[in-house]
Parts: sequence; C-alpha cells; structure tokens
Amino acid sequence: MTKQVSIWPFVAAMAVVVTASNFLVQFPFAHFGLQDVLTWGAFTYPVAFLVTDLTNRRYGPTAARKVVFVGFVIAIALSVWLATPRIAIASGSAFLVAQLLDVSIFDKLRRQVWWRAPLISSIIGSIIDTIIFFSLAFAARFAFLDTGFGLEDGSLGFPVPFMGTEAPLWVSLALGDFSVKILIGFAMLAPYGALLSVLRPVASTR
Repeated sequence: MTKQVSIWPFVAAMAVVVTASNFLVQFPFAHFGLQDVLTWGAFTYPVAFLVTDLTNRRYGPTAARKVVFVGFVIAIALSVWLATPRIAIASGSAFLVAQLLDVSIFDKLRRQVWWRAPLISSIIGSIIDTIIFFSLAFAARFAFLDTGFGLEDGSLGFPVPFMGTEAPLWVSLALGDFSVKILIGFAMLAPYGALLSVLRPVASTR
C-alpha cells in the first residue's frame, strides 16, 4: 500500500471530526448551567489534533499537511451544507492556521519525550483555533459574514454574566470551549500513547 493510499483513513477521520464540530458548535451545552460558556463542539474538535499528530508521527509533516488540506476541503464542503457560510469560513480559517501550526510544532518536538510534541502542539493550536474561530463566527464586527450572504446576523455579542462581571456571549463561549479543549487535549494523550507501537514512523518522514 502506498503512502498516498495509506493516509486516506486519516483524511476521512479529519473530515468527520471537523464537520461534526462545525455542526455541534452551534448548540450550547445546556447542562450544569454551562449553556453560556460551552458548546458541544468543544468535545469533538480536539480529536482533530490527535488525527494530525498521529499522521505526523507515522508519515511526517508533509503527509500531515496533506491530511490537513484534503480534510479541510472535504469538511468545508460538508460544513456549507450543515452549517452557515459564516461558520464554514470561521472554521476553515481557524482550522488551517491551527492545524498547520500544530504540524510545525509537533515536527520540531517529535524527538523529545513522547508526550511533549502532541501536548504542546495541541495546546498552542487550540489557543489559535479558539481565537480565530469564535471571533469570526460570533463577534459583532464580523456580522458581514452573515449579512453578506443575505442571512440574519448570527453574532453573539450580547452580554452575559461571567466571573462576577459581564462579557460578550461569544467570549464566554470561547473561554469555556478552550477549557474543555485543553482537558480533552490531555485525555487524547491516552489514545496517542496507546498507538505509539502500532503507528511507528515509516522510513522517511519528510
């Protein structure tokens, strides 16, 4: 089996994860009083970093970037159908920047202790992804991404209680989602570590 054929399971997994996340991020996590600080998308998106990192470990950064780009195209095409154009644009922009940054950081740290590369690259990628996605998708200043397509403004700029004060809902959601992403990022070390012996690096990883 060639490398091009071998990476398709990773591409498919990436498309599923990002498409599901684009859809689920539209729904607040309405449990334990967290509807103003968390969406369901926070539980699925961190898996994208696991897919990228496993591809990077097995085939190297070039193959990982291919998974990012192909997964991006497939996911955006599906996201336009499942979500709004604004969500698709925000997700696509955040996804590309964060995942490509993840690939670069992982590659620089890949020869250090096994957990460092996936953990640090995922944390930094999650920070960038959260900032880009939530600002483009829900900040009032980017309302034209809805109105430009003839849609109702889906911005979430109205204030909600937050840590003894008030903050725009999108900021509250962003911080809540980021907190969950970090927790799941740590949890993803378990499947990553379990697969180390299965997905050994191939002879060439460049």
